[in-house]
Amino acid sequence: MGSVKASCRLSAGLLLLASVAATTPVLSATPAASVAAARSSGNQSPAPLTIAGLYADHSIIGTSPEHYAWSADGARLAFTWNDHATTFRDIWVYDTASDVKRQVTHLDDAKDGHNTAKTPAPDPGVTQLAWLPDGRIAFVTDGMVRVTDMQGHVSVLEAAHHGVRLLSSSPDGRWLAFVSDGSLWLRDMKASMPANIMVTGSADFSVDRMEWSPTSDRIAFVMADNRAVHTVEIDYTLDGQNHHDHVTRAFPGDPNTGFPVGLVDVAGGPPRWMARDNEQDPVWNFGLSPDGRSLFVNASDLTIKHHAIDVYDVSTGHRQRFYQFADHTQIRPDWQAAWAPRGRGLVLLTNRYGYNQLYHIPTAGARPHQITGRAGKQGTWEIESFVPDPIHGRLYFTSNEAGYAQRQVYRIGLDGGIPERITQTHGTHEPVFSPRFDHMADRFSNDTTPPDLYVTALDANTPPSIRVTHSPLPSFDTRTWADVRYMDYRSHVDNALLTMRVMLPPDYDASRRYPLIVGSVYSDAVRDQWGGRTAHPTWGLDQYLVSRGYIVINPGIRGSFGRGKAWNRPMLGKYGVLDIDDLQDGAQFMINQGYADPARIGIWGSSYGGLMTLMSLFTKPGFYAAGVAGAPASNVAHAYPEQEWIMGPPSGRDFPARYQRQSALYHTDGLRDPLMIIHGTRDEVVLYADTMAMAQRMIAQDRMFELVTLPGANHPWDTENLPQTRFAYTRLVRFLDFYLHPAAAVSPAQ
Repeated sequence: MGSVKASCRLSAGLLLLASVAATTPVLSATPAASVAAARSSGNQSPAPLTIAGLYADHSIIGTSPEHYAWSADGARLAFTWNDHATTFRDIWVYDTASDVKRQVTHLDDAKDGHNTAKTPAPDPGVTQLAWLPDGRIAFVTDGMVRVTDMQGHVSVLEAAHHGVRLLSSSPDGRWLAFVSDGSLWLRDMKASMPANIMVTGSADFSVDRMEWSPTSDRIAFVMADNRAVHTVEIDYTLDGQNHHDHVTRAFPGDPNTGFPVGLVDVAGGPPRWMARDNEQDPVWNFGLSPDGRSLFVNASDLTIKHHAIDVYDVSTGHRQRFYQFADHTQIRPDWQAAWAPRGRGLVLLTNRYGYNQLYHIPTAGARPHQITGRAGKQGTWEIESFVPDPIHGRLYFTSNEAGYAQRQVYRIGLDGGIPERITQTHGTHEPVFSPRFDHMADRFSNDTTPPDLYVTALDANTPPSIRVTHSPLPSFDTRTWADVRYMDYRSHVDNALLTMRVMLPPDYDASRRYPLIVGSVYSDAVRDQWGGRTAHPTWGLDQYLVSRGYIVINPGIRGSFGRGKAWNRPMLGKYGVLDIDDLQDGAQFMINQGYADPARIGIWGSSYGGLMTLMSLFTKPGFYAAGVAGAPASNVAHAYPEQEWIMGPPSGRDFPARYQRQSALYHTDGLRDPLMIIHGTRDEVVLYADTMAMAQRMIAQDRMFELVTLPGANHPWDTENLPQTRFAYTRLVRFLDFYLHPAAAVSPAQ
């Protein structure tokens, strides 16, 4: 099965990059029509929104369907879902012929609901799925491999293995592979024996990714080798106990994670390792050829300035440089490669010629032949990811060709031409294709519609998509949600075109000026999907702020997807510089157009967004009336080495001044405006010690600030458990209310 999803592996830590897209018409998302119907029926208006209600155990937006897996014949689609809006997902199966879905497992019903943890983390339920040749489904829950038949009879398949991930069946269905304790295991589903170990791993030398050969006879894999990476000690107190964690963590200039590439045959034998120039060079994706005889490895250097694809002969290990290109201004690794349909060389997604488009490379060293972007709107849009269709000899891709904030699905032949648009409804479509490419599962949402599952038949006369799930609670449709629009503006630095996502109160009055929140700020923040940027669960916070009389904007800053290489190039070496200019220009546009009150502008963000919040307050005093920085990356010298993409290496004549220029730690004396910092003591990505170092400087400089410490919280502090989310978001809103005075501030946030 194919999934149009970026296959490159970004840093697990401080992800300072993201994705937007080309020039956009102003789109306005109209609140759900059912709201008007509810009003006309004379129903009483619902109670005001609250943080506690938006982040309740039963979510008003429901529980999104996830983990799609097509059966080998494409007749059935398995997925995980919860139809009563709690976090535990069971297995469901949708039959394409009958258009019927049904729940297969009822594991949620079997739970006793007893959890003694003081801050219980949500139980996600089933997290991985794989069809077996006899029609059963293997799955993972509580870290163990289990199996169910279609009547919901569940048994443990591999009792000896825990912490299982990367569950994957072979294309012919005979073999089931998975990773446990860092090792790759393989089970023959035609035998009754337990799984055999194929690649031995450990905690610091583990299988990171794997790909089956289309011929089902071997597996290619990439290891994550952390044996040379430094260990950082993190001390914190939680539940009355002192903890002393050891975390594998590299800083710029340190030895980094290595990525050895290997192959193993299902028939047995030791792994075969492929030679690499530098195993610390990141691997963006890899894949075995249709005949299983060749392996491509799509990689670059750490700073992503040198991109190359090597092709290996599987039997001999001989390596051939298939493609290479160097660009010392590159700041985003959006590259993806795949074997061309029916084995004719490689297809490459690259911005080599300015924009992320698809190119065909028939033979090693051949000049890339452009497939997309040659007809229609040239050079104004980009492709996010693609999947080859070997059955019909064409390519499916997801792009923003229809608009800057859009992600629509298209298909095109290898020879190019005008792409055929498959999806039509505005928003974000995330497709997963059946093995025969006759159906497409589509996880869809937009600015007014929470995510749900749709299925489309991919014949010549593609009918409208069929909605399979309906996740939101009935109360969702009784409310009037924010009015979401997209607005273009210009950079005062270089006149570059910028776009922002704007959330207006549903009763917006053009004669008034509103308090404005810039945030949660980050790159790739402009997306027509429920909640905008979804790395954090800010959908409810944003809606709550709007309901209290704020306007909320998310500017699309440089470093984001969708507008090409030249648009992003000025961001090189400019963390906390050009990006915060793009943010300020968005807020200034809202002031100039009469939307926002210039005396009531707030800003907030987390991680990289926290860095931008700090730098905005420290270097632009007086513009923002208040700011909240969550888990702020205050010192780029402590970022992950991958952030050298933008901030550059820790060397050269301009070092360390270049890092200091991009680090909030060295600009604290500029603080004049109210600042709140939210940070967890167990953060492995942005160390709590960095916030303490910055706090010490601000205290010595007589700079006032507030600090909200979350005991034992890690970097994603607003996703770990609902009580913590509710507490942190309530503190955040009360802080902003105090300084920005929205219309609803007469009542404290709750």
